[in-house]
Amino acid sequence: MLPDSLIRALLLPLLAVSMAAIACLPARGASGDQALGAYLAGECVACHLPSGRQVGGIPAIVGWPQSAFIAVMQAYAARERDHALMQAVAAKFTADELAALAAYFGSLKPP
Repeated sequence: MLPDSLIRALLLPLLAVSMAAIACLPARGASGDQALGAYLAGECVACHLPSGRQVGGIPAIVGWPQSAFIAVMQAYAARERDHALMQAVAAKFTADELAALAAYFGSLKPP
């Protein structure tokens, strides 16, 4: 059997590295990357104005809560909401990309 001092000497650095690695993981439900969202939003803002103004039947998405934005986009991707263009657009985004878009649009202030 190894002496306690040797066990501590071997395990403490391992524990410190493990804790540091865990601290770097994103928290469950953490906000997406707003910069990535701004980059990805180019296609969205062709119809959904970044000013937050609603045009015709196209809803404004500026200032939406992130969870609502993600839920709506997931519903389009799963074809639970009816709109062929939005179904195609929503289906191409990954979960991280949807979180980024939600963070970006959620950060914008409606008029």
